[in-house]
Amino acid sequence: MAVWDATNAMVWKLLHSSVELLPNWCYIPSGCRAGPGRIGVASGSADQGELQDMSSISEDQVLAQLRTVNDPELHKDIITLGMVKGVSIDGGAVRVQVQLTTPACPLKDQIRGDIDRAVKTIPGVATVEVEWSAEVRSSRPGSAQLPGVKNVVAVGAGKGGVGKSTAAVLLAYGLQRMGAKVGLMDADVYGPSIPTMTGVEGSVPTVRNEMMVPPEAGGVKIMSIGFMVDRSKALIWRGPMTHGVIKQFLENVEWGELDYLIVDLPPGTGDVPLSLAQSIPMTGAVIVCTPQDIALMDATRAVKMYEQLNVPCLGVIENMSYYLCPSCGHRDELFDHGGAAAAAKELGVPFLGEIPLNANVRAFSDEGTPEKQFTDSPDHVTEAIAAVVSTTAGQISVMSEKQAEAPTLSVE
Repeated sequence: MAVWDATNAMVWKLLHSSVELLPNWCYIPSGCRAGPGRIGVASGSADQGELQDMSSISEDQVLAQLRTVNDPELHKDIITLGMVKGVSIDGGAVRVQVQLTTPACPLKDQIRGDIDRAVKTIPGVATVEVEWSAEVRSSRPGSAQLPGVKNVVAVGAGKGGVGKSTAAVLLAYGLQRMGAKVGLMDADVYGPSIPTMTGVEGSVPTVRNEMMVPPEAGGVKIMSIGFMVDRSKALIWRGPMTHGVIKQFLENVEWGELDYLIVDLPPGTGDVPLSLAQSIPMTGAVIVCTPQDIALMDATRAVKMYEQLNVPCLGVIENMSYYLCPSCGHRDELFDHGGAAAAAKELGVPFLGEIPLNANVRAFSDEGTPEKQFTDSPDHVTEAIAAVVSTTAGQISVMSEKQAEAPTLSVE
């Protein structure tokens, strides 16, 4: 031991007396170690026999590594996308402030992992912390109609009875629970069920400055023809009348500032989708269907209709995808399974996910308690709904980015 201590001391003295080093740099030959209390090798990251800068990690180094991290859906690096809002460095600890394009980002964990791996390639970085925020981006910047609404999303179906209105409510409340400002417009003028499903049946919109103020339920602004007609009355309207209602809901309702306006359309390919597409720029349309072949044929027609109207299809949701017995866990695919995913692939549009058949979904819709869909349903149901909401939000972000890249024509 005495021989080693003497040798170590001689080597240390030689290094300090004969080697000119920059401040805070050290050189440790292979096989040598620093004695107690002396400045020595940085733990972990530096190889023996190499120079290691322990003095500082620069912001430029961190930003350069963040340029290698891509948003998995937008396929651009997070610096170019403007998602990095700040970098702070404290010794070997790095904090990165990242602003997501939606609070419902489906790939947040993947982005976090990619940032961690990229920044830790910088010598001296010990820990990486990601601080999240979110700002929903608009797919319709500069629009004179509904200027405070960033994204307008239509929810449609090729036929009735597939759970289209249920899906619209789940999307609206799922986005709101994740932190977004959301409105829900019931454009299904022939069967307005949204007031019942959201617990505001019997409400009457107030009027302020000659604008209708929509009732709110659970933080979601809601407007429906159901507020203005008797629920038992059949509406026998021709196209111009439905067009007039849609126009009023768009122009004479005080929607305010919204990240998402979800529009529940009537089933089929009739007047209302056409009126909506002609009245206002839409972010895109979500198609709801069940797995069986007959429903898929109708869903395919709905996708084709939106293509003809120049409305992008955000994707397809498969509702009533399967049933899990609450007693024994047995799985039944009552209406088949996987048809929507296959149809989406064939049509070249995204598959947004599947929602299982469950008694709670029906019960909470009848009760008008949509928040319970996310808190009181079985785990496999809430997880499936959350996945559909997040994937849809991601596709809206993709569409917003495409809109931002679209060329514009300026005439002076």
